Amino acid sequence: MKVEKTYLILPGYGNSDEGHWQTYFEKQLPNCHRVLQMSWDKPICSDWINAINEAVKQFDPETVVLISHSMGGIAIAQWAKYFDAKVKGAFIVAPPDLENPYLDLSLESFIPIPTSKLPFPSLVIASSNDNWATVKRSQYFAKNWGSKLIAIGDAGHINTTSGYGSWDVGLGFLRKFVDEISR
Repeated sequence: MKVEKTYLILPGYGNSDEGHWQTYFEKQLPNCHRVLQMSWDKPICSDWINAINEAVKQFDPETVVLISHSMGGIAIAQWAKYFDAKVKGAFIVAPPDLENPYLDLSLESFIPIPTSKLPFPSLVIASSNDNWATVKRSQYFAKNWGSKLIAIGDAGHINTTSGYGSWDVGLGFLRKFVDEISR
């Protein structure tokens, strides 16, 4: 029996805790797997994109939907730049502006942030008061990546701290996106 969809969860810096919406999605979606990284707290871009690539290769790429939060979204853009990236689509939530000169994150290996169109359908979900990226930068990422953009208003970084655990609205966004790219 051929699997129609495989979901790969791509957390950001520090991983997603038990109360995070990604963990909630992981429990709600069939055939869903978390991509583990060598280091969640001292990330190296090449390690992260190699982990994504190895995870995608375990499945039929045409069935794979990437579900990222924060730096996981930047990792998707980097992965697409360096690998023959073919997946069903990418659901990218709250990609951070790692190029912001006021942030001291020691994440130089992830910059510059790729601005090439992603070679698969994608959706960016952004907040109007995310402390990691302005609305303007979120719009810039979405435009350059060829992504649709949904701005959800004041939602912080769309994480546990911002109150996004059991995020049914987000799960609805994901399901609608997957339906659209499956036609």
